[in-house]
Amino acid sequence: MNPTVLFILGVVFVAVGIAVSIALHEVGHLLPAKLFNVRVTRYMIGFGPTLFSFRRGETEYGVKALPLGGYVAMVGMYPPNAKDGSVRQSSTGMFQSLAEAARDQAHEEVRPEDHGRLFYQLPVWKKAVIMLGGPAMNIILGVLFTAILLMGFGTAQPTTQIANVSACMVTQGGTGQAGGSQNTDPATCTKTPAAAAGFRPGDTIVAFDGRKVTGWDQLTSWIRASAGREVEVTVKRGDAEVTTKVTPVLTQRPVLGADGQPVKNADGTYQTTQAGFLGIGPQQGLVPQPASSVLPAVGENITQVAGVVVNLPARVVAVGQAAFSSAPRDPNGPISVVGVGRVAGEVASMEDVPVQARLATLVGILAGVNLALAVFNLVPLLPLDGGHVAGALYEGVRRRVAAWRRRPDPGPFDIAKLLPLTYVVASVLLVMSALLIYADIVKPVNLFG
Repeated sequence: MNPTVLFILGVVFVAVGIAVSIALHEVGHLLPAKLFNVRVTRYMIGFGPTLFSFRRGETEYGVKALPLGGYVAMVGMYPPNAKDGSVRQSSTGMFQSLAEAARDQAHEEVRPEDHGRLFYQLPVWKKAVIMLGGPAMNIILGVLFTAILLMGFGTAQPTTQIANVSACMVTQGGTGQAGGSQNTDPATCTKTPAAAAGFRPGDTIVAFDGRKVTGWDQLTSWIRASAGREVEVTVKRGDAEVTTKVTPVLTQRPVLGADGQPVKNADGTYQTTQAGFLGIGPQQGLVPQPASSVLPAVGENITQVAGVVVNLPARVVAVGQAAFSSAPRDPNGPISVVGVGRVAGEVASMEDVPVQARLATLVGILAGVNLALAVFNLVPLLPLDGGHVAGALYEGVRRRVAAWRRRPDPGPFDIAKLLPLTYVVASVLLVMSALLIYADIVKPVNLFG
């Protein structure tokens, strides 16, 4: 297929996935709000002019022109105005919160039957559940996509299929040892055990010394332990199984550290150990993982995203410096939705990569985006969901302190008092978003060399 078409398909795949994720994020707010009988007036995907909408009961559902997020509008998110007792309407969406607050003394008429159905009248725990519903939905989606990635596609790991067979042994310093030299002339070199036994690229090792082979790590441990001893090896070659005998040679192998790199001594030499050697290299392939691997992978992803969020200001500054200079972009730095789409397109258009591997990468992107949305929305600053949760928790603490001190109930915390901070935070987020989009256009992250 044409690379341009593949690029577009990759962008569309991830764009639709992100749109669905945003829609379900808002569903995470909508469902508990309706469960707790809060009057929800609007459920919208996007901002700006409405493209189309329909009404079901007391709620209007629709799609707007600017695909920059979404919101659920609930009556009574702010307590009554202290002057006239009217109730402001607000929503879970960042830009909608600002738009409502920007309208000079904008108030919504509350129906008599709405008493008891206003957001500010809810107990603290119900407010927290509603506002945490969005991030929770993203976490659920992140777990789902991670499960599809790990259990359905698998992770790239060495398989028991042979990718290459070394023809010659290293004649100085030990096979695989740093500093060794190799005669690569098949006519005069010392053949490796694998080459001497007739192993071929594409062979799959199914049995070693009478034992069934189930993985590459298992196989290498058996090879290392069989130095100098003749063993029987069975390989699958095409539709047939071929059995041969081979004697792994004893060689000096480098000791590898936790990072997979050879470990050096204080004098600069490499640490070595004696082990058996055949002279084969594994074919990489997607190996499905057990269900037990999903949650640890999600936890690791969340930890990485949290690290990026904590250092976001510094990382964005670095992106800005790269965008306006010759400095390279950090491949592990933040990117915008434009950057995500570009990466998705590049992945989809890599024709030399198997389709299954490309699809796995795209699913991994969606998993990462959802977990990033969840973590970012939990930042305890308005207008993010975490800011509303922080306001609710403050209200609960304030009421408990008042009760402990035997003072009157201070009532709901008026989160509208934090609107100036909301403007500042939202302005900063807009500037950061614009900078990231610009950088992703003029100097995109290069993940593939």
